Amino acid sequence: MIAKPIVFFGSELIVACDAKCHKAWGISTRPRTRLSDEEDDIEWHSDNELGDAPEDPGTYEGGHGKPINDFLNKWCVRECERSILVKHCENFDLPDWSGRIKNMN
Repeated sequence: MIAKPIVFFGSELIVACDAKCHKAWGISTRPRTRLSDEEDDIEWHSDNELGDAPEDPGTYEGGHGKPINDFLNKWCVRECERSILVKHCENFDLPDWSGRIKNMN
């Protein structure tokens, strides 16, 4: 796991991830299946269904792309599906990509 304190829109937060950058597609490019006619009714495919993600999935945040090492950047905060933002001293669980994750319950 990687965790780093940041200031996000004026709030002091921590960005945390599972450090599996080789499996990070980005939330907008991770393969998914649509479950109904509703645009947001999707489930993202699990790590077990996918190979490694591309080194450059073609998405950028503030000029930052997916990092090639364990250095967290703007892409990690805004695009990476494996990271979360939490308040200091807050308990958290990272997303579990061992199974599919639905966008809507």
